[in-house]
Amino acid sequence: MARILEPKKACAVNPLKMSQPLGAAYAFMGMDSCMPLMHGSQGCTSFGLVLLVRHFKEAIPLQTTAMNEVTTILGGTDNLERALVNIRERARPKLIAICSTGLTETKGDDVAGDLALIRARRPELADTALVHVSTPDYVGAFEGGFGAAVAALARTFVQPTADRVATQVNLLPGAHLTPADVDELRGLCEAFGLHPIVLPDVSGSLDGHIPDDWRGTTLGGTTLAQVEAMGASAATIAIGEHMRAAAAEIARAAGVPYTVLDRVTGLAACDTLLATLSTIAGRRVPDRLRRQRSQLQDAMLDGHFHFGGVKVAIAAEPDLLVAVGSLLHEMGAELACCVTTTASPALARLPADTVTVGDLDDLERGAAAAGCGLLVTHSHGRQASERLGLPLVRVGIPMFDRIGNQHRVSVGYRGTMSLIFEIGNVLIDRVPHAAPDAWPLPAASLAAAAPLTA
Repeated sequence: MARILEPKKACAVNPLKMSQPLGAAYAFMGMDSCMPLMHGSQGCTSFGLVLLVRHFKEAIPLQTTAMNEVTTILGGTDNLERALVNIRERARPKLIAICSTGLTETKGDDVAGDLALIRARRPELADTALVHVSTPDYVGAFEGGFGAAVAALARTFVQPTADRVATQVNLLPGAHLTPADVDELRGLCEAFGLHPIVLPDVSGSLDGHIPDDWRGTTLGGTTLAQVEAMGASAATIAIGEHMRAAAAEIARAAGVPYTVLDRVTGLAACDTLLATLSTIAGRRVPDRLRRQRSQLQDAMLDGHFHFGGVKVAIAAEPDLLVAVGSLLHEMGAELACCVTTTASPALARLPADTVTVGDLDDLERGAAAAGCGLLVTHSHGRQASERLGLPLVRVGIPMFDRIGNQHRVSVGYRGTMSLIFEIGNVLIDRVPHAAPDAWPLPAASLAAAAPLTA
């Protein structure tokens, strides 16, 4: 169990954290025909827009209520109303998703009340669904905003029903999963004869495809009809602690039982996922997945020679930190310096002594002090990598100095194997290695390699 350290620095140096509104906007981009709307200043939205465009190399639909000094003091109702009407007239979205920001949260705008008044005054908005989530910049971080947005969608649109579809499951992938990860998880569900409803489904909207037509809204993703139908599912599977609230909202609205998985990267973690799917479907694990498991075991045996004893400095959002950090630990590496953005219950399961809620300056100093041989974080860690002379493995958002980010897979047996190969090859390139028997496979990994019984 990691002990959480919260240093009281006067300022952030080379920040690691991204804001809640940006995480919420990213979640809403997994909805079909949606226009995310940040209720705040134009600069807040512009920053988030540029960051997502650079990461995905795609056009990103994101609008703002463009608050200024006067409207901030007098209230933002008029700005919000004009924005909703203009978006409806020009883009014709099926859903407008409003994320508050630090500006409007500090002012104390009653956005829910404003939306009720605007609905009454503007009948032309009757054919457009609206959802609002409270995401102040000064609380939480990217994963928290993402989770809050999905919880708001579930709370607003999931419909209770007495009927149950035995083969239908709800899949709630966290903010740390790529569009390709979501596709991989969907395929695993379908391998058991299950039909997943994914919320949000960024694999449909941000997977880097060339659309047949152009719209000013999101292209693909989860439809409102699918969200409404989630109440009839047999079970909900949430990936990441920050998705627990959304799973609980579906359970509250429709009584759907749920399971929260810390991660789906790593041998034991994938075994847990497949055992869960096997129980829900009432089917044995398919032979092809058993074959993939055997391939992952072999990849772990091949790779542990290069991971063993390596000290790693890693900085990421809590659930991503747990997923990647746990895999590194299972492969024999030592998590010598761990930095994250905000406190989370997930950090209790991190196999490290301490984790610092801090910034990339904390990562750089900690890596130097611990004598680390590898840095793991997003693209903003490249300067620290250069100064320390250490290789950098990029994970999470943003990765603006690499292409194909939406197609990276690190979940399931195949994704875990790919991640092991990626990191292992970086370690091979860095230094010559001693004899293979110098680094035995850790006991935890050997225990995890027990035969699959489900």
